[in-house]
Amino acid sequence: MSGTGGFQTTVADQPAAFIAGNRTSQNPIFSFDAGPGGLVAGSSLFVGRWAWVTQPLDANGAPTIANSFGDGPPNCFIQLEQQALNTTYLSNAGMQIAPGFQCSGQIAGDFAVVNDGTTEAVYGQKVFAYVASGKSAFAAAGTVFGGASATGSSIAASTFSVTGSVAGNVLTVTVVGSGTLYPGASISGTGIPTAPAPQIVSQLTGTAGGVGTYSLNQGEITAASETISGTYGTLTIGTATGTFAVGDVISGSGVVTGTQITANITGTGGTGGTMVVNNNTVVSSTTITASLAVETKFFARSSGLAGEVVKISSTTDAGAL
Repeated sequence: MSGTGGFQTTVADQPAAFIAGNRTSQNPIFSFDAGPGGLVAGSSLFVGRWAWVTQPLDANGAPTIANSFGDGPPNCFIQLEQQALNTTYLSNAGMQIAPGFQCSGQIAGDFAVVNDGTTEAVYGQKVFAYVASGKSAFAAAGTVFGGASATGSSIAASTFSVTGSVAGNVLTVTVVGSGTLYPGASISGTGIPTAPAPQIVSQLTGTAGGVGTYSLNQGEITAASETISGTYGTLTIGTATGTFAVGDVISGSGVVTGTQITANITGTGGTGGTMVVNNNTVVSSTTITASLAVETKFFARSSGLAGEVVKISSTTDAGAL
């Protein structure tokens, strides 16, 4: 252990069982298949945490940028395999992968994580990923990690219609017939895939929500100039406790599992505000809660108090024969 100035001051008589990101068995692991050019670390990617993979696309049309924050379930786990750098002068260690560096992520296997939740991890519980940091928490399947909550909230189906074309993963809008384009909206038209339909990730150029270019979450699409339709949900926030934010996963009676807030329309995430969600299923007045963490497919394979290292596995029962 190091003290001021980086000089060693103590020696532990027992090594740590695991460090966050370690493999905890010799069972097979499975990597996120990014293709040529990926993965590349984004602005905030840490070893031992969950990662979300987004645009831009690699040569095969797959997303390439990995960050320890995102929307919905994470795409992979960042294993400890000498990917990080110690970029802070005289610091003890570094767990961040420098932006722009090549990296890899795992989608299955047995690993170690820090329990960054507020309660003890218990063998068999599901692992949840905090969407703002990629850190881990543990709870029973289906648990909502409460963020903001609002009674009397609703979701309405919203649409837009434009004249535009798609080349690769870029939608070019030349005329807006009706409505406004938002991140999270699904599009449809001749030559555009339907299962699943591409969604708008962000606007690249042009007038906000109107004429311009937009990045899509799918690539290798070719659609000549035509009428393109879009759908999304408009969340109207009722009487709120706390503040809803872009990236929140929401739940409530009638809300489709995995529905996420993808853009803000009016207000600041509080009472009476409106926000875009990526599902247009109509929901009548109900209590809607935002979750700070999303459920992964991994399970706890050891116990551990908050702050302790816990073994996790992608298998449903690591001990069964």
